[in-house]
Amino acid sequence: MTQTSEAAATVADAPPARRSRIHRAWFVAAVTFVTIIGAAAFRSLPGLLIDPLHQEFGWSRGTVGAAVSVNLALYGLTAPFAAALMDRFGIRRVVAVALTVIAVGSGLTVWMTAAWQLMLCWGLLVGLGSGSMALAFAATVTNRWFTARKGLVTGILTAASASGQLIFLPLLSWIVEKHDWRPAAVTVALAALAVVPFVWLLLRDHPADVGQKPYGSAEFVPKPEPVPGAARRAVTVLLSAVRTGPFWLLAGTFAICGASTNGLVQTHFVPAAHDHGMPITAAASLLAVIGVFDVVGTVASGWFTDRFEPRRLLAVYYALRGVSLLFLPMLLAPAVHPPMIFFIVFYGLDWVATVPPTLALCREQYGDDSAIVFGWVLASHQVGAALVAFLGGVARDAFGSYDVVWYASGALCAAAALMALVIRRRPAPMPTLPAMA
Repeated sequence: MTQTSEAAATVADAPPARRSRIHRAWFVAAVTFVTIIGAAAFRSLPGLLIDPLHQEFGWSRGTVGAAVSVNLALYGLTAPFAAALMDRFGIRRVVAVALTVIAVGSGLTVWMTAAWQLMLCWGLLVGLGSGSMALAFAATVTNRWFTARKGLVTGILTAASASGQLIFLPLLSWIVEKHDWRPAAVTVALAALAVVPFVWLLLRDHPADVGQKPYGSAEFVPKPEPVPGAARRAVTVLLSAVRTGPFWLLAGTFAICGASTNGLVQTHFVPAAHDHGMPITAAASLLAVIGVFDVVGTVASGWFTDRFEPRRLLAVYYALRGVSLLFLPMLLAPAVHPPMIFFIVFYGLDWVATVPPTLALCREQYGDDSAIVFGWVLASHQVGAALVAFLGGVARDAFGSYDVVWYASGALCAAAALMALVIRRRPAPMPTLPAMA
């Protein structure tokens, strides 16, 4: 190579000298935040559908809970493949397609007349679309665009889902109560479609696309080549990770996290409160308030994760969550009293505060494969959520009350606190596997 061509190559690889005051990574994070908010509409609706579908079609709460459980399970199981697909086709394309699938699935529910159609539309389609919009999306954006402040950014992006819940829950509950559940399903579809143009026009896959370094990096990072074999890579990473002890502890604790949040409170809190005479709109508003404090708690957890031992943070979070769930059956009543407000604030601060330290441990243990490993850990989160979404409905049908589910979840959280403390501190080397044909 001549001296002239070497100089040209150096100029082509180097970031431009002119830089804006605000790093482009923060604009990408902002677009990601708005995207997750728009997609959060689909997560706000399942708990509001249980009673209306039971009344209109006569479906048991267990049947509706089964459809929600399929949705939650696919939300998690799709995540690691979505992370690999983002490496292959880019973040922007995968997220735009996922939002479109969510819109189609939610929109088709307005014509359903049988339970299998609920499974297909809300369970399969919305589950697959939402899985590609899972926390693996936030993990991929954070890993590519940020070297510093990863814990804080993870907390902010995780809080976006809670912010969306804050926006959509009161609106959707009002629509369900005043205009039936079908307009609410259409609202979810339109919210997902509305975000697609922002993703396509404003989101960028890598800092190198705009000639910048990742935020906090001292060196320019060239954009990697697309990684072929997305499904194969996701499976290969899983086969390596399952040979390490920390993976099972992280997956176990996060399964309990999902069981005690998405599976239990998000799915069954509204019908449980309604069982005690509380209006649906009031119960949904309490869930929205959880979303308010979830934003505060998750961002704070990201800040703590940058400064404190993540294992100890997880243990404290799970222990406090377990104690709060043990008291909840005594707090449910027709009206909202101060002790219930205290529970909502307390539980909201802890809702997904577990995400930043869990993701930090995945990075510590699994390095460049951490986003895909976290996708599999998130799959365990959603499997736990799916089991409790289904079993909670079955328990309500069998016992006429949710009390046993609250107590069992509190005990599981205590077990998760102990599991978090025994995750080993040193990074676990990934076993080398032979290449898959």
